[in-house]
Amino acid sequence: MSTPRPRLFYLLNRARHAVYKAADVALLERLDITSVQLGALFVIGEGGECTPGDLAERLDLNASAVTGLAERLERAGFIARRPHEEDRRVTLLALTKAGKDRLKAARPLIDEMNGQLTAGFTPEETAIVVRFLENALNNVSPTLKARSTRK
Repeated sequence: MSTPRPRLFYLLNRARHAVYKAADVALLERLDITSVQLGALFVIGEGGECTPGDLAERLDLNASAVTGLAERLERAGFIARRPHEEDRRVTLLALTKAGKDRLKAARPLIDEMNGQLTAGFTPEETAIVVRFLENALNNVSPTLKARSTRK
């Protein structure tokens, strides 16, 4: 009798959905921001500023979704847009003080959520989970890039 195959795709999809739903509830309740909006703030904050195209690539969103996301973040006062100094056709997104403050306020909540995800696991087991997830991303990313360049 063979061992049943693990339902990794199914479990990853369910876990991703549950984690994002729980994160959105907590983030909206405590910080009035969604996980996608917070992700955008983290990406923009990493380099000080970025283009909407960079943001789309990092968040795996299409251009129109990033346009709406940037508009909402700008209306909320979390980011500011400005033209690129050398190429006026390019817009740069940067965090405002309010955006930086929201990121700072989110860090304890992110730590809390990470703690919930790793509860019951040793550091060694957590390292294996991290390695698995990074490996999954690396194995799937070339397939996604190949498909997107064929369009």
